[in-house]
Amino acid sequence: MINWLDARAREQPRQTYLREAHGNRSITYSEMLALVHGWWADLDACGPPAGRRIAIGVSDPLDFAVVFLATITSGRHAVPLDPDSPPAELERALRRARPDLVVTDRSLPIPAEVRQLNPRLAGNRLEDVGRPAATNFDQCQGMRGGVLLAGSGTAGPATQVFLDIDQLSHVAATVARHHQLGHSDIGYNPLPLVHVNTQVVGLLATLCSGATLVLDRRFRRRGFWGMIDRQRVTWINAVPAILALLAIDPQVARAHDCRVRFVRSAAAPLPVEVLRAFEAATGIPVLETYGMTEAGSLITANPPHGTRKPGSVGVPVDSEVRVVDDNGTVCPPDMVGTVQVRGPGVIRAYAGPTGRDRFTHDGWLDTGDIGFLDSDGYLFLSGRTDDVINRGGEKVYPREVEAILLADPRVRHAAVVSRPDAVLGEVPVALVVPVDIPDATLRYDLAERCEEGLAKFKRPTSIEIVSDLPARPADLSRRERRAGPTTGHSHAAA
Repeated sequence: MINWLDARAREQPRQTYLREAHGNRSITYSEMLALVHGWWADLDACGPPAGRRIAIGVSDPLDFAVVFLATITSGRHAVPLDPDSPPAELERALRRARPDLVVTDRSLPIPAEVRQLNPRLAGNRLEDVGRPAATNFDQCQGMRGGVLLAGSGTAGPATQVFLDIDQLSHVAATVARHHQLGHSDIGYNPLPLVHVNTQVVGLLATLCSGATLVLDRRFRRRGFWGMIDRQRVTWINAVPAILALLAIDPQVARAHDCRVRFVRSAAAPLPVEVLRAFEAATGIPVLETYGMTEAGSLITANPPHGTRKPGSVGVPVDSEVRVVDDNGTVCPPDMVGTVQVRGPGVIRAYAGPTGRDRFTHDGWLDTGDIGFLDSDGYLFLSGRTDDVINRGGEKVYPREVEAILLADPRVRHAAVVSRPDAVLGEVPVALVVPVDIPDATLRYDLAERCEEGLAKFKRPTSIEIVSDLPARPADLSRRERRAGPTTGHSHAAA
């Protein structure tokens, strides 16, 4: 990967690698190389050594990209954090990751024994790009840097996935090749950089192809197509919720004036009606894809040219995919079963002891997804074997939310289930059984607990006080979950 950056800085030094969607800041390839040099020197000066963990809780996308690239190319392990998460959630993340250094531009609840760096004060700003690096490129080539992330599958939020730099490079090169990215391409990414999708599909695939990436802090529908036109964007990295909103945007006709040749959809199921509505309104083809953290973000994708099947997440891309029944026997075409994957982009084990039962003896990973392969090898997904709630691409684990609710001594039982949503696909809803007759403040107090202890996307859209948890809630799409004892309350594990 460092060879990519070195080559880009020599061959196209003045080409913009990254720039802001709303602002004047940008970084060329030569500037990025110098910034990485500077960060190597800073990291060598303050530690930790190669192989150790550095948490990155940086809100500015350009600053995050610099620190992320410097960390993984120096042989260290990046642990991306969402700096906008509530303090309680950040504390849990830091306890799980146990980093040696935290790089952040926010006031985070960092343990006293962990050193902290501000990315704007570490002596690596653009005006200092001429500073020589203390770390040698050849030395870093042999170091196995990478990124540590939370797992995306059935094992729950405590599962940790380590993707080393070779795996990240492999998947990024696969994405660049499949999407046919070249030097003249300009991508647009409004998705959080703490996710593997944006790290690999956004930052690293762009670096591999020598292209340009426009980074946005968040998606804004107002003025979207005007911005895309001004930035001369040729492809967009999106999730289904974004496509659903753009399909009904009053200014959607402006899409026909843009240079966008495709939109990539990932992270959540894309309803066929949303795909068709978006393509009809914009004239831009959608490449529906499928991936997971454990596979570095890419497993299957519809081809940019050739047959794209609405409702399908495409064909395997440099990976193997099979569907098996309850006995582990491979299913024939069109038969629904459990989806398993393996390949050079797929991990062979989790970073911790959990999740070992998801691997077969010959290296297949159980994704937790249910679906089938048709006779042409296209994968269709129909559900999951667990109760993870996919809220517009963000994964919500009911147990984690229930733990927050059950911490209130007035709560006897709590269940977090999903409810269909026209834009996000599904959203979490909380059912709460109180110990006694609830007082007027219970619902308000529980909502406040969720605000203090959970990232915004994990918070229930509604908290409903009920007398008991129904065995099969007719208006909810997932099975009921009971948490805690039959009397009193419990601090369930997050």
